[in-house]
Amino acid sequence: MAMDEEAPLVVEISKNENSIVNHEKDVYILSSAFLLIFLAYGAAQNLESTINTEGNLGTISLGILYLSFMFCSIFASLVVRKLGSKNALILGTTGYWLFVAANLMPNWYTMVPASLYLGFAASIIWVGQGTYLTSAARSHANDHILNEAVIIGKFNGVFWGMFASHQFVGNLITLALMRDEEGGSTSGTTVLFLVFVCTVTLGAVLMCFLSKRAGKEEARQQDSSASSVSSVATLLKSIITLLQDIRMLLIIPLIAYSGLQQAFVWAEFTKYIVQPTMGESGVGGAMAVYGVFDAICSLLAGHFTFGLSSISIIVSGGALVQGAVLVWILLAHSVTAGALGILYPLLVAALWGIGDGVLNTQLSALLGILFKDDLEGAFAQLKLWQSFAIAIVFFLAPYISLQTMLVIMFVALCFSALGFLFLTLKVERAFSYRAA
Repeated sequence: MAMDEEAPLVVEISKNENSIVNHEKDVYILSSAFLLIFLAYGAAQNLESTINTEGNLGTISLGILYLSFMFCSIFASLVVRKLGSKNALILGTTGYWLFVAANLMPNWYTMVPASLYLGFAASIIWVGQGTYLTSAARSHANDHILNEAVIIGKFNGVFWGMFASHQFVGNLITLALMRDEEGGSTSGTTVLFLVFVCTVTLGAVLMCFLSKRAGKEEARQQDSSASSVSSVATLLKSIITLLQDIRMLLIIPLIAYSGLQQAFVWAEFTKYIVQPTMGESGVGGAMAVYGVFDAICSLLAGHFTFGLSSISIIVSGGALVQGAVLVWILLAHSVTAGALGILYPLLVAALWGIGDGVLNTQLSALLGILFKDDLEGAFAQLKLWQSFAIAIVFFLAPYISLQTMLVIMFVALCFSALGFLFLTLKVERAFSYRAA
């Protein structure tokens, strides 16, 4: 009889242990899939402003992409609720495959449609990612009876650490396959993009092995998808409600700056700082260094995230690093030959990667902590304002100087940092109570 009474308990414990393992496994599957997809897309994006230069095709395509991304982000939360986060992630991979494939025959008839569709695909894959990862972290915290904010921070650290390494891997592949030739031309691009098409395909296949989220968040999403939340009117009302929340209003400037600083690396840094001294093939090497430091910083920042106070300290540190780099470039940048000309862009890349790693992990953790009742909407706001800022950079880049861009970046950094510090210093107690 004793054995029979204990059997159900043993089965229940076994199920619980398997559930815990699955949450962690899903984080690594998700991170690996994003690594495979974005090592291709990230490297392609870094090259757009340098290899597709006729009529500024590369830069304009990226501007169109992020403008589409911005508008589609408005409705991305509705799509993710309808499909579920796993299906949204799988569908989102198709846009990246199409964009990378379009670079095999880059012209206005291939790049523009691919960019428009990728804007939609990117909006749902990123809202799906934020929702899926936060749901997994909460389930893991509940199973272990752990602090939810700590697990959200650690899971984001793992994801963004692995994700950031796409810059290292993808750009090493670029460095190995591309060669600068006499006359300013570059060889090896066809083989490079064929390799990238294969890696995106592998990432899409890997995404299919994710478990479906079965926690309260996903159950609530499925229940609401057939009700009033599914209507566009209710969706717009939800967006307006978030924009009336002082927490979101104070975070939006930092979200926008995170987009500006990413676009600066992709469009301005590679074009004006790396290419003049290291050539087009050197873009891959510089961005690989950027990716290494981005990945290391993401892992460390995620490990030390345990709530709003830690987030404020980490973000402030990252802001100081990027502010110092902006002032350094603005006051001291010049094209230098020799070893110093190679060391200078690599050092800037490393420092900029530190700041990007901080912003990626901390913004995702912050939204997961503060907006647990509307994860899809919060992450849609993240991508909406990020993509808006990125689109602005790509459309303005051909018409403004590097110095003008640096001034804009520095002013945006100061403004966003002040807003964020106001959030953490003035209303931290109230928000911590809500997040508990």
